[in-house]
Formats: sequence, structure tokens, C-alpha cells
Amino acid sequence: MIRHLAPVIYGPTVLFALGEGAVIPLLPIFAAHLGADVPTAALVASALVVGQLCGNIPAGWAVARIGERITMAIGGAVALLGVAGLALAPNLLVLTISVFVIGLSAAAFGLARHSFMTTRVPLAFRARALSLLGGTFRLGMFVGPFIAALLIGIFGDEHATVWFFGVCLVAAVLLVLLGPDPELEVTVPRAAAHGDSRLAEDSGEPVTGAIPTPERAGVFRTMWRYRGVLARLGVAAASLSAVRSARQVVLPLWGVSIGLDAQTIALVVGVSGAIDFALFYASGQVMDRFGRLWAALPAMILMGVGFLALSFTHDLPQAAMWYALFAAVLGVGNGLSSGILLTLGADVAPQDDPAPFLGSWRTLTDAGGAIAPLLFSGLSAAFSLSVATGAIGVVGLLGAAAFVKWVPRFVPRAAGATRAERRGL
Repeated sequence: MIRHLAPVIYGPTVLFALGEGAVIPLLPIFAAHLGADVPTAALVASALVVGQLCGNIPAGWAVARIGERITMAIGGAVALLGVAGLALAPNLLVLTISVFVIGLSAAAFGLARHSFMTTRVPLAFRARALSLLGGTFRLGMFVGPFIAALLIGIFGDEHATVWFFGVCLVAAVLLVLLGPDPELEVTVPRAAAHGDSRLAEDSGEPVTGAIPTPERAGVFRTMWRYRGVLARLGVAAASLSAVRSARQVVLPLWGVSIGLDAQTIALVVGVSGAIDFALFYASGQVMDRFGRLWAALPAMILMGVGFLALSFTHDLPQAAMWYALFAAVLGVGNGLSSGILLTLGADVAPQDDPAPFLGSWRTLTDAGGAIAPLLFSGLSAAFSLSVATGAIGVVGLLGAAAFVKWVPRFVPRAAGATRAERRGL
């Protein structure tokens, strides 16, 4: 079992997420201090997502070549350079580059642990383990802003959060380097050790016949080899990432549009986030016991219907009540989706060398998250906030249909654990 290694496995990502969660809400403020207007400040903040998007494929290459531990240590050291840039940035260009560098490092931390879980965690517990991994990032995004508020109250300076992030990174790197190495402590299950990748090279169909000797194919060759699953199930996963990302943009803007004050909006968004965080482990339980689709489908339907219904409430007399209600619905949907993208990526990755594939998978899903705010902004400018919100709902429902179509093909129920294995026997 790997329970005794949980602090080493989850600890670095918890520390990284706490520091990142404390800094992210203040990025527009840092930009404003350097003279940025609102659109420019938003552009600076978006460099984090762009950095993570660009970092996935290099991180996949690094994990495959030098291992998860060294990749995480290098990622932490690079993130420290980004933190120094945030603290000392003399202009917007340096600030933007620093945010981009932190995004690159976030990709390294996320992919390294994703790859470890894919190869070392037994299939019977995979979804729960990956839901916990997703929960560590949710913990950071949920608790981090409260830590930031406390630090600002104590020191009276927003840059105190940057130094807190730096301390978290130093602690994470020390934990990675000085703690037990999970790669060496945990043996690879037999299926992974023999290269049992349940997908054919080009179509994603179940493998039959002899298993070839595993070899490192490289990132781009891996992308081409698994183009079938990436173009089908990967696009469905990207739609989930898009809906998640849009939620973070829609809820604050909707509250402003219907005339709520900042405190009320923060309360509604905070309650939605609390519901989201409270449900992260439930998703893993459902996926391990009943199958991946039983978590993915309800989550997508809830969020799709939630956005669609919200889009009709803007001018209603009780608009604030409907806003709070559907924010809670979106929180439930997002909470039930915790770990789904990680788990599906692990399910369809080649088990002998998953890192290059996971780099491609995470790039695709992150691209969905990066495109959604741009789509929402464009539709809002061209039509209205309600139309843009309804369009996000349609994306959610289309994504639900895609999951129904592709999950049974690429993640067959027969590939799951037996009842005894699911009960831990």
C-alpha cells in the first residue's frame, strides 16, 4: 500500500497549490500597480493558463526522461524564479513573463504526480487517488485567498503573498528531494510493467494478441499514435475543462451585471467553491464503484443545464436568488467532476510510459480551459452576457453527449476492477 507515502505524494502539490491560490487573486492588482488597465491586467493574469498550456508537453518529455522527482524539483526551482520576478518586477513585461514561468512550473508539478498515479496506483483505487490529487488543487484555490487576506491584514502589503508562495515552494522542493522517493518505494503493477496499454496504437480499440516490448516513442510520435483517443475522448474532456473555466468567469461577471455588490458576489462564489471542494472525493468513489461515466455525465449535465437556466434569469425580479441557486448547482456539478480528467487520462494512457501521452492529454484539456473565457468574452461583446452564458451551457450538454459516445469505447467497464478488488480485498 502507498498510504504511508501520502505526505510525500500529495504534500508537494498541496504546498504548490496553497501558494499559487494565495497569489492568483492578486495578479490583477500587481499589474495595476505597474500601470495596467483592466484589459491589460486580465492579459497578465491569463499568462498563468498560457504557461501551463505550453508547459505540458515539455513536462511530459522531462518526466519520461529524467523521472518525476527530478522534474518536480526543477519545476519548483523554476517557479522560485517566477516568484522573484513577481516580487521585484519593474514593469509589466517582467511581471507577465514571471506569471508565465509559474504556469510552466505548475504543469510540471501536475503532470509528474499524474504520471506517478497512472503507473503505480492499482486500478481499483485509481479514481479515488486521482480525485484526491484534484482535491489538493481545489484546496489551494479555496484556502489560498483566505491566507492572502490574512497576510495582507498582518503585513499591509500584497507582496506578502508572493513571499508566502516562495516559502511554500522551498518547502515543496525540500519535501521532494529529502523525503522518500515514491517512484522507488512503490512497485509498478504487473499490467503496467508489461506494457499493457489497453488501446490500439491509432484507433483506441482494445488490444488483442501479444503485447509488444515497450519502448519510448517520444512526445510527438505518441501524439500521432494515439490521435484517435485524443481527437475523440480528448475533445470531450476539453469541453469539461472549458465549462469549468467558464464558471470562474461567468459567476463574478453575472453578479456585477445584475447589480450585486462585491461582498455579495464574493459570498456567492465562495459558497459555490465550498460546495465544489466538499464533493471532490465523492467523484472518485463513484468512478471506482460504478464507472467513469457515472461521474462525468451527471457533472456535465448539471453544469450545462445550470448555465442554460441561468441565462434566462438576468431580468427576472428575483435575479439575485436565481444567481445564488445556480451558482450552487454549478458548484455541485464541478465538485462531482473532480478527478475525472486525471482519471480518464490515466485510463487511456499507455501504462508502460504514460508521461508523453499525458503531456498531450493535459495540453488538449488545458486548451479547452483557455479557449472558453475567450469564447465567452467574444459572445458577450457581440451579443449579450445571457447569450454567452447560454452558449457555455450548450457546450456542456454537447460534452455530455460526447462522453456518452466515447467513454464506453475507450474506457470499457470490463477493464474495471473486480468486486473484491474494489472492496480492497
